[in-house]
Amino acid sequence: MPTVSSKDISPALRLITISERLDLQGTEKIEQSFLALAKTGQQNVVVDIADVTFLSSVGIRMLIASGKALKETGGRMTLVVGHNAAAIKTLKMTCVDAILPMFEKFAEAEAALKS
Repeated sequence: MPTVSSKDISPALRLITISERLDLQGTEKIEQSFLALAKTGQQNVVVDIADVTFLSSVGIRMLIASGKALKETGGRMTLVVGHNAAAIKTLKMTCVDAILPMFEKFAEAEAALKS
């Protein structure tokens, strides 16, 4: 089952890390926690999905919904995918990378939020 954790990098940036499977059951298990972490007072959020082993449409929907909610409050979201070929392929195939920019490393994702 997936896990979700967070770390506040600065008053304006939160890192949320998700691991394991984001299939229907996995997403249902962490969705409320993830949404609560993404909706706090942080203006920008980096979501690290490098250790997600499976990314379904339900998991993608959760990420997009959170990204849109952040945008409505003046924030932005980026994704760290590392070398996760399956996640990269899925996100590019579904054009999610056009909505939520994805990067190999945290430093790149953080820099994109600062620009």
